[in-house]
Amino acid sequence: MRKSLGWVFLLMLFIVSACSVDQIANKASAEKPAEGDVKEHSKKEMEQPKEETPVVEQEPEFKNMYPLTGEKTNDDVSHRIMAVMVNNHSYARPQSGLNDADLVYEVLAEGSITRFVAFYHSHQPEVVGPVRSAREYYYTIAKGYNAIYLYHGAAEYIENQLKAGAIDHLNGMYYDNDRNLFKRESFRSAPHNSYILLDAVYDIAKQKGYEVTKNHEPLPFLTEDEIQSLDGQEASSVKITYSNTPQETVTFKYNPEEETYARFNDGEATVDYHTKEATTVDNIFIVETGHRVIDSKLRRDIDLNSGGNGYLIQKGQVQQVTWKNEDGRIYPFKDGKKLGFVPGKTWVNVVPEQPGISQSVSITSQ
Repeated sequence: MRKSLGWVFLLMLFIVSACSVDQIANKASAEKPAEGDVKEHSKKEMEQPKEETPVVEQEPEFKNMYPLTGEKTNDDVSHRIMAVMVNNHSYARPQSGLNDADLVYEVLAEGSITRFVAFYHSHQPEVVGPVRSAREYYYTIAKGYNAIYLYHGAAEYIENQLKAGAIDHLNGMYYDNDRNLFKRESFRSAPHNSYILLDAVYDIAKQKGYEVTKNHEPLPFLTEDEIQSLDGQEASSVKITYSNTPQETVTFKYNPEEETYARFNDGEATVDYHTKEATTVDNIFIVETGHRVIDSKLRRDIDLNSGGNGYLIQKGQVQQVTWKNEDGRIYPFKDGKKLGFVPGKTWVNVVPEQPGISQSVSITSQ
């Protein structure tokens, strides 16, 4: 009897174990995804858009800065600045190469006619001109920038000052139409047809023992934040009257899209003779100072040292300023602080203190 009960117990245990194994197998089979489900799930994972890491654009790094424009560059900037006397007689317009000048000083020569000291450094055009004669105050301006002074002709006493070492210089009178440094153009008549070929300047300067490289002191320039915070009165049009009889006027008109000023002379747009491109600038700096006629040809002596009133015009705005001469350069000041220029090209207009800046300069919002 006991032996029969034992067999019954073992048979029941075997049946229970078999049921448990089937249940486990069925559960595992139910939990295991079908092959098609696995593929579909993997495909959905692949189709899920991956979260992209935002790319932060870094400002390019530059080794150098052009001293007269404030523009950054990796090019070498140690080459010597060149200052060219450019003719502004009505017979000399339109000029060649003015658009490539980094900095231009416009000052009365004789009578009511202005003349330019055009500074070249960041760009070097092939030809500049017409080139005209020297004056003491013009070469004084050039000396403040350690420039090689380039001109054609001079009064004897001026030439003697230059030969005595006033500034490193090249006079076109000694290279007249040599087709290397200077050339005469047939489309103009003398004395409005002498042009300088800038490619030859450094070679000839070295032959004369002049340095052709310098460590330049840059002009002060505004940062982007400082430009955004400029606070002046609206200045869409700037008119400078050098003479009413005969008419000699200079006008700058603001282009808000380009944020630059286009120049006009006696109502006619200033353009390059060869390219016909308009002359535009980023800064207009107008200074008032003493002018004194010194001879029968109406040549002048101009005070570049005493300081005075001025206007600084940038980005469609004008600020009333004063000017000071520091180490041969004229700078704008306001409330005792030296002001900076917007990076780019600058045009400096020097006007007589008689009749004065308030009468000879008109600035409007139209």
